[in-house]
Amino acid sequence: MQFAALGLKPALVRAVADEGYEVPTPIQRETIPLALAGRDVVGSAQTGTGKTAAFLLPILDRLSESEERKHKLRALILVPTRELAEQVLERARAYGKHLGLKSAAVYGGVGMEPQTKALRHGVDIVVATPGRLLDHMGRGHVDFSNVEVLVLDEADRMLDMGFAPDVHRILDEIPTERQTLLFSATISHDVDRLAHRALREHAEVETARRASPADGIEHGIVPVDKVRKKDALLAILKLGLVKQALIFTRTKYGADKLTRNLRKDGIPAEALHGDKAQSVRQRTMDQFRSGHVGILVATDLAARGIDVEGIELVVNFDVPTDPEVYVHRVGRTARAGAEGLALTLMSPDEWLLMADIEKLVGLQFPRQMVPGFEPSVAPPPPREQRPALPTGPSIRARRGMRRR
Repeated sequence: MQFAALGLKPALVRAVADEGYEVPTPIQRETIPLALAGRDVVGSAQTGTGKTAAFLLPILDRLSESEERKHKLRALILVPTRELAEQVLERARAYGKHLGLKSAAVYGGVGMEPQTKALRHGVDIVVATPGRLLDHMGRGHVDFSNVEVLVLDEADRMLDMGFAPDVHRILDEIPTERQTLLFSATISHDVDRLAHRALREHAEVETARRASPADGIEHGIVPVDKVRKKDALLAILKLGLVKQALIFTRTKYGADKLTRNLRKDGIPAEALHGDKAQSVRQRTMDQFRSGHVGILVATDLAARGIDVEGIELVVNFDVPTDPEVYVHRVGRTARAGAEGLALTLMSPDEWLLMADIEKLVGLQFPRQMVPGFEPSVAPPPPREQRPALPTGPSIRARRGMRRR
């Protein structure tokens, strides 16, 4: 099936082709016709499956039909992080470039004046984080009277970050006669309650089993003592298997410390977390997308909006305490049908956390020792054993990975 078969306007089909996409993903095939028909939709899909286009394309199609209401706020997209807001804004402008519609992003960490100016000049689509949107609402900068479509993107993460009261305040202010699209990687009881509050007689689209990583990800656990994690990671990175890798730490301090240590050992790396100024975070992301920065060390919240094609390796330097966070982390690789590797450095005190992750996703990951960094206490064996991680380039041949 081609995008034209979904019923989208030719200008949108052309814009999608300009971006290099020919065949819609499963979430797009199922969601777009429902959204074009005006249905409310709850979409559950793995990260990297194309859900942004699944809601943006029908929104752009709908907004392009009314010239007299052009540049009035008609579509509101709520997202949990500023990085994701920028990502969605970029896609909205790319897909809508032949339509003459205006989009703007509203998020914290930067000055309000440019955002205020954009809102006053008139926009068709606003992509916003809840907190900053409430700031603009309190100052009378936003007119919701023409809103026809509301999107709640990554609803699970918005709720995890404590945005539930803000989202409900926003729901109280926008028209009840609207179309609502809610997307979430996992559907918890809290997300179900939000859907019941925000949507009416909605259709459900689920393109993958809940809380499951993408099929193209090869998982591996590297047992290692906690004090030797940095050196084991350095040994893996110096194999030169990949050009781009994303490394997760639990804390901002840990991200900065690991970045400094990698640099001292000759590995160019940058840190990304919430204490960085927005201008620094944006510059870091631009460098990572362009390939000028190959190693990005990030915390979970900072990395939530990362949608970069070509990330070949995700490393969990710290095992996440929430099993569902593992799914979100490793979803940064193997996007849009590609393949990727997810390695977790597991110290003995993290065995139970890793067992919870394996239970959630229904898989038991193979253990891969790094020669010279075997842990002082042997880890619990999985059902499937795998040879030790080699110290030379043979792993690239085994995984079919090449430098690009």
